[in-house]
Amino acid sequence: MEFLLNPAALGDVLASSVRLGIPIAFAALGGVFAERSGTYNIGLEGMILAGALGAAAGSFMTGSPLVGLGAGIICGVFSGLLLGVMAIHYKVNQLVAGIAINLLLVGLTAFLSRLIFGDMAGGARVEGFGTINLAFLSEIPIIGPALFSQDPLFYLLIALAVGGWFWLFRTNSGLDLRAVGENPRAADVAGVPVFPFRYTAIAVSGAIAALGGVHLVLSQVYLFAEGMSAGKGFIALAAIILGRWSPVGAVLAAFFFGFCDAMQLRLQFSNPDVPYQAFLIIPYVASLVALVGFVGKVRAPAAVGLEYDREKR
Repeated sequence: MEFLLNPAALGDVLASSVRLGIPIAFAALGGVFAERSGTYNIGLEGMILAGALGAAAGSFMTGSPLVGLGAGIICGVFSGLLLGVMAIHYKVNQLVAGIAINLLLVGLTAFLSRLIFGDMAGGARVEGFGTINLAFLSEIPIIGPALFSQDPLFYLLIALAVGGWFWLFRTNSGLDLRAVGENPRAADVAGVPVFPFRYTAIAVSGAIAALGGVHLVLSQVYLFAEGMSAGKGFIALAAIILGRWSPVGAVLAAFFFGFCDAMQLRLQFSNPDVPYQAFLIIPYVASLVALVGFVGKVRAPAAVGLEYDREKR
């Protein structure tokens, strides 16, 4: 842990923590909006993969990362709406529906990647986003590389988190969404359109979660690989709880898990004699500890996961 005394090394660890936490943060942020409307989004893992494939395919076919960004978002929206149709319209158990979305998208993205990239599947390089250095701010010791020398999607994440927090807790429509997630019948009686709010929230949730996959492809590895989400969607579920269903809180919790991931990578390189599997479990152990330590101390939206039928009394 001597790097804690070295400002340059500490800055590198923090920068890595942010980069590794961004996909988790996007997924967690998307999950917050879905669950605030009363719909569990267990399908975050699959939506990350959908966004990753859309980004890779769009950039590969056109050579433009902006087209890849748009394609990834569209894939996320359709994934979210599919979950919405299952959970809201057909009233499938929301946990079961989310698991089904994950299983579907894991298989579908693997199949489509081979169809789109052919023999280059798993190795087709695509155009992506570069790093933006914010003038002298990026040269600030320790925090400069972490906060002011990142790709454009990082700054988009911060804008979405802050803007989402303001909208959710400081606007009338944000209050309506929270009311739908707390007591949909009371909101319905008050004239709030429950189902349109839930469908919109789950579509937005899918779009934002897909940005996690977009970041993996266009800002980290510049290719699509099967299963590249690697459990980040499930860690995002823990970040939602740890962040108390707040957009900003969920993003900060995701960066904590990113720090755990950065630490396990650093420990692998500094301890080559220790089996690397011993360090790989660190982020997952951290998520379990967070859930065990906080699940009894926070309260989820009261109606999340519950079926709502306006015809029933």
